[in-house]
Amino acid sequence: MMQVLLMYPDRDFDPNQKPAPETKDLIQDLELERVFAAMARDDDFLYATAQQALLLGTDNIDTVLYRQEILKDSLEHVDLIKRMYGLSLEFLKRKHEQWIWISSLHSSPSSILSSSRRMLEASLDLLKNLRRIADNSAKLFQSRGFQRFFTMIQEELEDEYLRVVEKQVKALKFPDGVLLSGRLGRGNEGTQYLLCRAKENNRHWLRQIFTAKTPGYSYRLHPRDNQGARMLGDLRDRGIARVANAVAQAADNIEFFFTKLRVELGFYLACVNLHDQLTHLREPVAFPKPLSHEKRCFSCTGLYDAVLALTMQQKVTGNTIHAADKALLMVTGPNRGGKTTFLHSVGVAQLLMQAGIFVPAESFTANLYTGIFTHFKREEDKAMESGKFEEELKRMRVIIEHVSPDSLILLNESFAATNEREGSEIAEQIISALIDKGMKVFYVTHLYELARRFYARDSQDILFLRAERLADGTRTFKIREAKPLQTSFAADLYQRIFGMKTE
Repeated sequence: MMQVLLMYPDRDFDPNQKPAPETKDLIQDLELERVFAAMARDDDFLYATAQQALLLGTDNIDTVLYRQEILKDSLEHVDLIKRMYGLSLEFLKRKHEQWIWISSLHSSPSSILSSSRRMLEASLDLLKNLRRIADNSAKLFQSRGFQRFFTMIQEELEDEYLRVVEKQVKALKFPDGVLLSGRLGRGNEGTQYLLCRAKENNRHWLRQIFTAKTPGYSYRLHPRDNQGARMLGDLRDRGIARVANAVAQAADNIEFFFTKLRVELGFYLACVNLHDQLTHLREPVAFPKPLSHEKRCFSCTGLYDAVLALTMQQKVTGNTIHAADKALLMVTGPNRGGKTTFLHSVGVAQLLMQAGIFVPAESFTANLYTGIFTHFKREEDKAMESGKFEEELKRMRVIIEHVSPDSLILLNESFAATNEREGSEIAEQIISALIDKGMKVFYVTHLYELARRFYARDSQDILFLRAERLADGTRTFKIREAKPLQTSFAADLYQRIFGMKTE
């Protein structure tokens, strides 16, 4: 069986695998629909493929690097990727237009053989085109994945094999009828029916005329003998059953190959679409350096929120943070200073990295995590069956039930729906429990009491960040290392909105 193996080095990507239940919150909190849409460019199949790939990321370094290599090749040779992707689309188009469906359920051997043969026939020229691409372009690709892929194509689709397949496809049309052999069993009942290869007659026509014929017997059915026709059809099905199963397996393998080729090349085309849109905005992109769980690290240069850039269609502010051996990064600062945007940028970049994709930054280094969870504040709506604070606790409970060591937790204004003392107390206990169990936590908060409690610990595994505010109240949307302040500078917003200073 031909395998694509362009997303994993040892297995094909399963697009039907269900993401974890918490991914619904992940999509909503990080506004991932905008990323999926940018990758899809109005193609529903690419949208679904991109969504699955991002939500089913991997924490295996070798797999991440494997995909990065292939994506670099894809960005370098976009036209060739589109040509191969087009072959898979053409195969599926032909299958749909010609109504080629293979099903052993309630299907006769004749029907299975006919459908299988037509599927092989529909794929022959496409396989030949793929072989030509491999022959002409294999040397242009540097990644392990594409080198293995093209080598497999050249070995599996060698010239002699393609000639044999083409010949057999023609023979399976049985232009001269079906030649069967059989034996007499008990009670002279026919048994052991087998399809036989017809002898090729290469003799001159004169010899055919004057050569003595081998004695034989023949029987012709009356045109209206429906019962006899059914009996002959049954004999035919018995004779071709084994051949029908073998051809069906070959056709299934071809269909499986083109289906997987569409999925896995579609993933890289979706990545190319995202790359084109970000670079069109003159935003930087970088292939990140993934690290294992052993030593905590988070380092970025020029990290920006791709969702914000794609929405505004312009360059946005990036941030540079270096945090080694930190379990908790707590972000405080003025309202509308860029705290939530920064948290967005961290979550999106982490998902992209773990899918094997470039990230929206000049450079990015971080650990790979077994799970990524978000807990963002929500506005009240009619769908809520309880108060905001109770709803926050319920969502946190879901996270606790599914989280595991070496997970990443992104918290945005969590537990702000109650008073500051109670919210700080609950948040402190939960955060402390999470980091004690080996999880990495980013927490954006305006609860000064909470920030003060953690700052008083003077712990080496906590980094305090603050959204920058200039002396005149201007927000730069930069996140800097700084201790928490007691005010969130809401007066700045009051002055901006109402045009008057507060006393």
